[in-house]
Amino acid sequence: MNKKLFLAIKDVFFFVFLRRFLERIVKYLITGLGNIGEEYADTRHNSGFLMLDSLVAEEKITYVNCRYGSIGTYRFKGRLLVLLKPSTYMNASGEAVRFWLQKEKIALDHLLVLVDDVALPFGTLRLKAKGSDGGHNGLKSINEMLETQDYARLRFGIGNHFRQGKMIDYVLGKWTSEELRLLPECVRRAPDIIRDFITIGAERTMNLHNNK
Repeated sequence: MNKKLFLAIKDVFFFVFLRRFLERIVKYLITGLGNIGEEYADTRHNSGFLMLDSLVAEEKITYVNCRYGSIGTYRFKGRLLVLLKPSTYMNASGEAVRFWLQKEKIALDHLLVLVDDVALPFGTLRLKAKGSDGGHNGLKSINEMLETQDYARLRFGIGNHFRQGKMIDYVLGKWTSEELRLLPECVRRAPDIIRDFITIGAERTMNLHNNK
């Protein structure tokens, strides 16, 4: 066998091996829900963005503008996390989630959605393995696009200090000065919960963190 042919065969085997290796990497899609744009910055409805940004800042990850949103990647203990901040606005979050699940060939049980929740007291973090949309338009869009509600979500409590009929104004409202003061301490647990979710699974992570 001449040298050129040998090197060509060697290259083919290398690329086949590399492709198969990459296909075996365990991937997760971690999606923070929110609305893009300056007018929505520092609003309660962007708590999902806030939790994702906490991990990004901690690990010094850089976002890249891609289709349907900003994407960051993070490797942890043999897992590859695809971090997504949808640019579709809250009511069409499902379009971005479905696209990136399909593009990255990520299984539904490897999806974690970070979301605000009026049913929880301010600053409370709770992981759920699945559930209804609870009236949340972002989750409603995801449920419709994926045709299921069987995916995990990490909920951030924003409280329910609003009068009847004023929920939209409340969730799209800005944090109070006192809430802004407390937010960094409240979201600091989010990266640990995300890392536990991908390494020990939803059930064990709920047992570990939901009573704190």
